[in-house]
Amino acid sequence: MDYMIGVDLGTTSTKAVLFDDQNKVVAQSNMGYDLYRDIPDMAEEDMEEIFVAFVNSIGSVIRKVDLSDGDKIAAVSFSSAMHSLIAFDEDWKPLTRVITWADTRAVDYSDKLKESGLGQEIYSKTGTPIHPMAPLSKLMWLKAEHPEIADKAAHYLGIKEFIFHRLFGANKMDISIASGTGLFNIFDLKWDKQALEVAGITEKQLPEPVSPYEYETKMLPKYAAVMGLLEDTPFVYGAGDGPLSNLGVDAVKPGVAAITIGTSGAIRVTSDKPVIDPKGRTFTYALDKDHWVVGGPVNNGGDVFRWARDNLFDAEKSTAALLGRDAYDLMTEIAARIPAGSDGLLFHPYLGGERAPIWDANARGSFFGLNHSHTRANMLRAVLEGITFNVYMVSLALEEVVGSLKSIQATGGFARSPLWRQMFADIFEQPVTVPQAFESGALAAVIMAQKALGKIDSIYEIANYIGDSNTYQPDPENFQAYRELAPIFIRLSRQLQTEYDNIARFQREHSR
Repeated sequence: MDYMIGVDLGTTSTKAVLFDDQNKVVAQSNMGYDLYRDIPDMAEEDMEEIFVAFVNSIGSVIRKVDLSDGDKIAAVSFSSAMHSLIAFDEDWKPLTRVITWADTRAVDYSDKLKESGLGQEIYSKTGTPIHPMAPLSKLMWLKAEHPEIADKAAHYLGIKEFIFHRLFGANKMDISIASGTGLFNIFDLKWDKQALEVAGITEKQLPEPVSPYEYETKMLPKYAAVMGLLEDTPFVYGAGDGPLSNLGVDAVKPGVAAITIGTSGAIRVTSDKPVIDPKGRTFTYALDKDHWVVGGPVNNGGDVFRWARDNLFDAEKSTAALLGRDAYDLMTEIAARIPAGSDGLLFHPYLGGERAPIWDANARGSFFGLNHSHTRANMLRAVLEGITFNVYMVSLALEEVVGSLKSIQATGGFARSPLWRQMFADIFEQPVTVPQAFESGALAAVIMAQKALGKIDSIYEIANYIGDSNTYQPDPENFQAYRELAPIFIRLSRQLQTEYDNIARFQREHSR
């Protein structure tokens, strides 16, 4: 048996999924770590914590199977969170923690770049919207506010590149991850000179861009031994988690949208070439040089649901633990008792600023329409609807760029919730299909590994392994409420945007 491992390097955990030679899940392991928010707008990770989680998750899944004579791990392949940045000195000593996509401390620099007109020029070549999520803005911020770091920095990597460097001594970045940096020309497939100049760095400080199908062997023996792998096991670079989410649910045909809600979220469609939005609202990231994923990311997905759990439903969280149940399942049962529209209560989910559709790192969350009749259950359903309304707003912008959406494939944590699936179908007024293969990112990474090693001819063969799916049809009884509330949600988001800068400034100045 030739097994393969798909690794999903996420924002708050790393998951390893072991597949057999029929691409069926045999075992999986998930190891979590902290997202550090020591000060307002910070969102960092500890690279050593991630590396330990990565090594342990690989070792854990291998120990869950009995590798007999002739069995082997044929490859390890990666799906990785995008936009992370780590600075290293000449001796590869880290100068920063992992600065993640959720870190918005570079907001002033991204705003100035966007307002200058130069931002749109750079976006038109890189496909990455001008926003503090991108390494481009982070580098501008480091140079201006932390010159003691920028002056010593000889190398810049993301989290996946750090892992490859530690295991193999490599200094490479696949073009999928590179396409999300704001520094990579998606038409020339090279680092963009103008973007590098704006960031204040040189090409020598960045990894070599390579194909997602490239792989490394000859791992350092000490790491191979800890994980239980052979030193010559191929490690395939793979791609970013967003593009691989589309591949993982077979959303690679025109008009087929993939919606993912994990810690954050996104809605994306696949194109055979880069597509640029004249208004700069959507991204274009590479899956590989022949497949490009166009869409909009949202900061506020499952992490907002977690906020509601921890701050509004702490008692239910304790009750669920006593009953041996998942707290989120209990919460969705509570929300399901409230009718569509939450009795006129709206929630803007911008707890972590926002990327698409408003691209405002200073955005803040709010309930609107709250009155005496509303309960915590109303607030909970409004939270779920608010996240969904926000993704719907992104879809409206996306349709302006790529045309109408024909169908929706769903993946991520929300896809496990029948209530949330139905909510998406009702608000979008389109069928929502949920493939049986929940571990879609890891499966897609394995499919890329199989192509890299010549085991399959095309990544389209993933359609043979998606398995059965459930489709949720829109419920006409809910249309009227959502049709009335969606325009209010959209108009209100625009009106509130005029004050986001002021409230964000107040919070920074008065933070505890």
